[in-house]
Amino acid sequence: MKQDPTYIRYQRQTILPGWGDVAQHKLLSASVLVIGAGGLGCPVLQYLAAAGVGCIGIADGDLVSLTNLHRQVLFGMEDIGKPKASTAALKLKALNPNIGYKVFDEDITSENAINMMRGFHLVVDGSDNFATRYLVNDACVLLQIPLVFGAISQFEGQVTVFNVPCGEEGHCIQYRDMFPQPPAAGEVLNCAEAGVIGVLPGIIGSLMANEAIKLLSGVGKSLSGSLLTYHALTNQMNTWQLHKRSDSDALVPKTVSDFQNTNYQWLCGIRENVLELDKEQVEEKINKESIQLIDVRGLQEYPELPHWDHIRIPMEDIFSGVELPRSDAFIFVCQSGKRSLQVATWYLEKYEGPTKAFSLKGGIASLI
Repeated sequence: MKQDPTYIRYQRQTILPGWGDVAQHKLLSASVLVIGAGGLGCPVLQYLAAAGVGCIGIADGDLVSLTNLHRQVLFGMEDIGKPKASTAALKLKALNPNIGYKVFDEDITSENAINMMRGFHLVVDGSDNFATRYLVNDACVLLQIPLVFGAISQFEGQVTVFNVPCGEEGHCIQYRDMFPQPPAAGEVLNCAEAGVIGVLPGIIGSLMANEAIKLLSGVGKSLSGSLLTYHALTNQMNTWQLHKRSDSDALVPKTVSDFQNTNYQWLCGIRENVLELDKEQVEEKINKESIQLIDVRGLQEYPELPHWDHIRIPMEDIFSGVELPRSDAFIFVCQSGKRSLQVATWYLEKYEGPTKAFSLKGGIASLI
């Protein structure tokens, strides 16, 4: 009977039919970069580490907050305020100290993505915004790295695999085959704005980890060419066939230089000419200037904006031309800071003049 600690650790999956030492060795020799250590990233990281993936990269520039803990169960109260990526690595080392970890306590950007991804056999995208999704997809296409993708919102989630040859002609389906261009500003809400049931990222993240393990081990059939969807309230799960678009590859930057010069934030409706203000800067402006605060969330969204006097005008109404009150400056606020930034950007582009527009960085979530 084998007593090797490595064999004992992975014994329950090594004895599986069709698995054996060969598949396990492939995992131990593999490397995966996980983008985002949040709701999706946490279960992906935990199961990849437990399964024995030899090297796991973790990229996330965010800090752990109290609002994370209902779904990001890798973290605890003692981790609030700490960097997600390096904190996740410490937790994973306690789970499996026999594999390698590479930590990036920074957000992935067009400037650092290529160097960050190089050397990894697979990328898993657990991000929650369109700018990052398009950026990660395009980098993977350029570097020819397979990509496991997942997304969640409210009670629904989806999983697929991109950039792996599939079908009779060996086409590589990519993210732009599903969504050629980013949606209009404010058209789709993220989890901070729309909400998400806590167990959903655990379910979808586990499915993403399963796809990664299948790809790396060579065991089983991946979701390449198919999109799996899941609804938590009905337990309904469907698989939809994806098709290659004739123009999708042309939408990806052709060279590394072109990619690094692409502003994905701008493509997704986030303009850099808008100044974001943190809580302290907002309070300073309120005390010194004539400021009108406007909450741009829907009328039924909670919690209420604390601390400051304000009015609520939903973003859709503002875009439809509802007249705003007269003011020397506006500070727009929403749940996470994304919709308010879009409104401030839109306002500055539409109305040229002395009036200023700002957005509360991090939104109401940063005040709680």
